[in-house]
Formats: sequence, structure tokens, C-alpha cells
Amino acid sequence: MTIFPPDPDLGALRLELSRLRAERGWTYDELAARTGLARRTLIEIEQGRTIGSLKTWHALAHALGAPLDQLLGTLCAGHEPPTPPLA
Repeated sequence: MTIFPPDPDLGALRLELSRLRAERGWTYDELAARTGLARRTLIEIEQGRTIGSLKTWHALAHALGAPLDQLLGTLCAGHEPPTPPLA
């Protein structure tokens, strides 16, 4: 029997990005300048129209000074850790 992982909480990830950006008082233009990403890309990520690539989230984490594992960890907030298969 295959047990699939729970769906990632993309809403929590978007909210964390928005929170970190607001905490720094940065506009989309400011974050775009610090990441090299397009302003439109940042807006679409925060509004849930796109997810963004790992490279995108890596750039965001560096610009925001947030560890990538902490930022992406919001995807699994509230999930039970996987249990090892029975032997």
C-alpha cells in the first residue's frame, strides 16, 4: 500500500513570503532589485498564481536573510513527520 504525503501548504508559504517582505518594509520593486527576479513574478507568487522554482525561492531566501529550510518548512506546517515503513 502506498501512502502519499499530505499536500504542501502553499498558502502558508505565500503568507510567509509576504510577512517577511512586509517585516522589512520592502516593496515588490525593492525585493525584485535584491533578488534579480521580476516584480511581476513576485506579485504572482504572493497572490498564488504561480509557485516559483527552487532557484526562485533560493534567491528569495538569500535576499530576505531567511534560511531556505525555514522558509520552505512552512509547506509542511502541521504535517506529521513521516513514519518509517514497517519491517
